[in-house]
Amino acid sequence: MNLIRLEIADLVWALGLMAIAIGLSAWQRIGLEGQLTLATGRTTVQLLVVGYFLEAVFALNDPWVVLAVVVVMLTIAAIVARNRISKKIPQVLLVVWGSILVSSALTLAYTNLLIIRPATWYEPQYIIPLAGIVLGNAMNGAAIAGERLVSSINTSQLEIETHLSLGATPQQAVASYRKEAIKAGMIPTINTMMVVGVVTLPGIITGQLLSGVRPIDAAAYQMLIMFMLALTTITTTLLVTQGLCRQFFNQAAQLQKF
Repeated sequence: MNLIRLEIADLVWALGLMAIAIGLSAWQRIGLEGQLTLATGRTTVQLLVVGYFLEAVFALNDPWVVLAVVVVMLTIAAIVARNRISKKIPQVLLVVWGSILVSSALTLAYTNLLIIRPATWYEPQYIIPLAGIVLGNAMNGAAIAGERLVSSINTSQLEIETHLSLGATPQQAVASYRKEAIKAGMIPTINTMMVVGVVTLPGIITGQLLSGVRPIDAAAYQMLIMFMLALTTITTTLLVTQGLCRQFFNQAAQLQKF
């Protein structure tokens, strides 16, 4: 099977899809014309820039460049998750950044060294796309779990302080809230795993099929990716919630309000 490459003319025709969507919005007076136009422009520019940039990174095949790209992706993911959780809690960015780093590094190292085993550990063809998928999922898991935990603690301060006054440790006082936050952070990943290949075909397997990869090979890679996402997400949510819980208590084990 040969890959059918999309030329400039094909991409122009592809813009026709968005033109139709914008036209439908205008016809029905939905008012999304401006947002759809902006989204179309940003998608086009961002993906073209990323495409040319990654082409240069792939050509260089330098470990320091690959690591720099991954660190930038990691930092952006941590900032986005932090903004979703809270900007008031001290060191929350460091907690999220460190949690995503540990969980993603663990997953990528396991996958790279034991499963894929490329010629060089920094092979950009594997490291960058896998890191992007893992970091994106870790970001979502951290944001959902962190936001749920912060919200639960802020609305349950009386109950937590009651547990503390009865002799509970800070970890015991917030254990149920932390557990529910972790479950919330895992829901999207678990739901996707439940229906993958039955209800949805994720982007990775779809892209591989379009590029001419054998369906069974595409399915194998998608299976690997889903397992990677599960490990990364649960590790991230465990670390993020643990770190956030510590920020809510001072050295005297007193609950702090943010």
